Amino acid sequence: MALRIVVSFVKSNALRQAARLLSTHTRPEIFQNGGSASDFPGARAPYVTEMKFLNENSYDPIPIYRVMDNNGEIIDGTQEPNIDKDTLLGMYKTMIQLSQMDKILYESQRQGRVSFYMTNYGEEGIHVGSAAALSPRDLVFAQYREVGVLLHRGMTVTELINQCYGNCEDPGKGRQMPVHYGSKQRNIVTISSPLATQMPQAVGAAYALKRLPNNDRCVICYFGDGAASEGDAHAAFNFAATLDCPVIMFCRNNGYAISTPTSEQYRGDGIAARGPSLGISTVRVDGTDALAVYNAVTSARRLAIANRPVLIEAMSYRVGHHSTSDDSSAYRPLEEIQKWTKEENPIQKMRLYLERKGYWDAEADKQCVKESRETVVRTMQEAEKKKRPHWKEMMEDVYYDMPQRLQKQVRQMEKHLEKYQQHYPLNQYQND
Repeated sequence: MALRIVVSFVKSNALRQAARLLSTHTRPEIFQNGGSASDFPGARAPYVTEMKFLNENSYDPIPIYRVMDNNGEIIDGTQEPNIDKDTLLGMYKTMIQLSQMDKILYESQRQGRVSFYMTNYGEEGIHVGSAAALSPRDLVFAQYREVGVLLHRGMTVTELINQCYGNCEDPGKGRQMPVHYGSKQRNIVTISSPLATQMPQAVGAAYALKRLPNNDRCVICYFGDGAASEGDAHAAFNFAATLDCPVIMFCRNNGYAISTPTSEQYRGDGIAARGPSLGISTVRVDGTDALAVYNAVTSARRLAIANRPVLIEAMSYRVGHHSTSDDSSAYRPLEEIQKWTKEENPIQKMRLYLERKGYWDAEADKQCVKESRETVVRTMQEAEKKKRPHWKEMMEDVYYDMPQRLQKQVRQMEKHLEKYQQHYPLNQYQND
């Protein structure tokens, strides 16, 4: 089935025409109508006597692959993935847990209990669908709106909330902004704030995996439509293609880069259209459909392990504000948000699908929401009571051996705190 997904897209009219128009690789079909072929080192293409400029309207848009409709019904039975009951329920419970964590931590920021937060509303299907299709050994380069991937991989609510609160149990030791998670044990690279920095890093990591003997791992790199406008994105795509890296470049196109809509970000056929032009296997998928995302990533992973880079564009909608620093009502109508919340809700689609299979019901849903909420509230209360990291942590973990200049600064700080300790809440921090 996974093979059918890839083949169906390659044979689609959109990709066939895009390949003819954009690809720099020799394709026998472009010479079927006769005519001599050029022999330029930069491109193999037929000669024509009619000049024609190409633009985004020269070929049909790349289609969007989906498995479920808005009511959770399978559209084509042959495309329903063979996922066991426990995994399906685990995916859905992760979506519920993420939703509850978003609600409570967003409110927590508004109460001044954390400094910053970003919600994931509307993109939960992308998270669980992609994470379930990966191997735990695959390396994840996330942006900052893939918390469901981390939860599905085993990161606990406690670990995530400790990071947001920057307490002494935060693996980042309070140095990062909230929602900048990471887990070496689970092959999740720590998130960075600057857009697109993770993209060339991911390709480099994939190239390193490729050089290992008998490699059976791939890298997945998540990024948004806004990040795709950065120069790092174009460099990453090109290196992935030319070096044949085992990487899945996963774009979640949610319609907005903070307040900038996609209509002001690009003029072509979204992000997916860039794939064929660079020689990258490409598919566009309904990001509100967790099953479609699962199928797409399953197929993409097979290609990536064979050293064929893949670009996936998951079409979705960012229901929430960009972050707690944003007010999206200033640049988009509330009716638009309500439409996507009601009609294209990934959690609702997954719930209806599970109910149709007899795996879930209203009582189970109510209980799951209750338990998830209680977990977040309890964990948040515990995180607030934990002390902050020792102040010396801000000067450590950069050098293997601390240089003399930093040692001098530590001694100066110690004397300063000893002299003016009444002005500092040292009881809130860990001691030696």
